[in-house]
Amino acid sequence: MFVPRTAPGDLVAIDRRKDHRRHSRARLARLIEPGAGRVEPGCSHYTADDCGGCQFQHLDLPTQLSAKRSIVGDAVTRLARIEAPVAPVEAAPEPWGYRTRVTLTVAPGRRHAGFHPLDQPNRVFELEHCAIAQAGVMKLWDAMRPHLRLIPATARTVMLRLDREGRPHVVVRDQATQVWDRGPALAAAIAERVPHPSIWWQPPEGAARVTGGGRDPFPATVFEQVHPVMGDRVRAWAVEQLGEISGRHIWDLFAGIGETSERLVACGATVESVELDRRAVELGERRAGVATQRPGGEAGIRRYTGRVEDLAGRLRRPDAVIANPPRGGLEIGAVEALIARPARRLIYVSCDPATLARDLSRLDAAYRLTRLQPFDMFPQTAHVETVAVLEGK
Repeated sequence: MFVPRTAPGDLVAIDRRKDHRRHSRARLARLIEPGAGRVEPGCSHYTADDCGGCQFQHLDLPTQLSAKRSIVGDAVTRLARIEAPVAPVEAAPEPWGYRTRVTLTVAPGRRHAGFHPLDQPNRVFELEHCAIAQAGVMKLWDAMRPHLRLIPATARTVMLRLDREGRPHVVVRDQATQVWDRGPALAAAIAERVPHPSIWWQPPEGAARVTGGGRDPFPATVFEQVHPVMGDRVRAWAVEQLGEISGRHIWDLFAGIGETSERLVACGATVESVELDRRAVELGERRAGVATQRPGGEAGIRRYTGRVEDLAGRLRRPDAVIANPPRGGLEIGAVEALIARPARRLIYVSCDPATLARDLSRLDAAYRLTRLQPFDMFPQTAHVETVAVLEGK
């Protein structure tokens, strides 16, 4: 049975039990006796508004890390039916104030914006302060919050983001296609407290465009890890697991803006990278500069834009592969491509233990799992980043 907001050792009363085919779920009605790992949550919204954005604020950090290690181990053992030791979770250096991006849902009538309460996707509570967001993100929210009437009445969400250089961006995701013309007014209002904001507007199924503030070419919707420090740690650890790669040829799949590719080239490898998001590829090309050159000036990265399953057949056979797919994991065509041309070593970076387990089971035809290293990329939440090391059979 799953009972959110409980801790190991808690004695509780439950209600609203719902039975499913393979599990039951209930809500905590009353805490009778707390377990050893329970603490007071660090954010008022967690208790007062039952915020669904975090799941583990009521647990101390050792208990959080232990739970995440169990989540990874249980998924791989139960779903993939693979027995492999799970290393202790590598803790984040700062468990609060780490997120560089938050996405807020806009309440009907633009009355306010915030997050959904736990298990209540039709409600939105008004956000005052998110304790896991970076201070600069919350400063941006404080500047924007009084001016929600300037966004379209049809807006669905507002994303607040700091890029790698700390520049502020607001992305208004709209349900309507009519071009929104209040971007300059919103930029001017925010700039009274936060200098040089870029305001982006994104229609349904369309690309975001700058409508106010700076004409910065940085594409604010391009994916980057919301915890840059831990993102760098995961990337470095993944590359280290490849061993000596000077002179080797590496595939960097789901490459994003190419940070892993740059690290591989700096170690002397040649790289073919694949990324679906055209803007991410273009940004990677702009920002890489000398990083796209191997020592001696030889071109080190060849970038492809498209789906891994469509492009893998065009790539040179790899000595090793790093794959960092989205939460949904690998499409079956990508799995088949990795099996058809197996590398000496495959490093799989995953943000979802369930899809990781599914893909490990599929890859078992050509690869053997040797190591699982979880990272606490998202403290205070149940999410965990895992790097799996696989050897070609």
